[in-house]
Amino acid sequence: MTGRPAHAVLPPALRGWLGLVAALATLVAGALGVRYAGHGEPGRVDRWFVRPTADSVRPPWRYVALTLDFLGEPAGSVLVVVACVAGCLLLRRPRAAVLVVAGVGVTVGVTTLLKHLVGRTIHGPGNLSYPSGHTAFLTALALMAALLATDLLGLGRTAGTSLVLVAALVAGTAMGWAEVALGAHYPTDALGGWCTALAVVPATAWLLDRTADRLTERPSA
Repeated sequence: MTGRPAHAVLPPALRGWLGLVAALATLVAGALGVRYAGHGEPGRVDRWFVRPTADSVRPPWRYVALTLDFLGEPAGSVLVVVACVAGCLLLRRPRAAVLVVAGVGVTVGVTTLLKHLVGRTIHGPGNLSYPSGHTAFLTALALMAALLATDLLGLGRTAGTSLVLVAALVAGTAMGWAEVALGAHYPTDALGGWCTALAVVPATAWLLDRTADRLTERPSA
């Protein structure tokens, strides 16, 4: 044992509230998945916002949407993840660096699995849309960044939970807007992706803390 406690990626003060948020997000994502399973058209809620089957944004906002969209593409996402991991290591938070990789990996894996299970499409067969992987990806990164900030700043339960939820809301809204504006997803796809990240990241962080703590507590040979 090193005698120096590692920093938890899911601060203990936030576990209760974020656990509740994760449970509610799981229910919403599941309900939307059941509601739109096998659909290939926008639902009633989708039509409240925009006609999702065509681009609805023009320059200069289109360039903003395309930039956000790039962050969720393979090349863009790799660059963002590498930058985040490097930042965590520079801040001497190796466990947070592991969470970035694990959190993104699990979130992308879950969204991919859900897309095939739900089978909702946009712009014809084969274009699986629910939930939005781009929205889930950026929301997951925002959640993990906010958790790290909570630890670095020593925030309490109220301030820390507020920071995490606001960061998730801003990131999810920004990417969700970009995906809908570019005609890549329905609004409910974006909501599903947002909820998926809210469900996956706290659970992944909790499991990582549990695993790392157990490995640390093992008596040395």
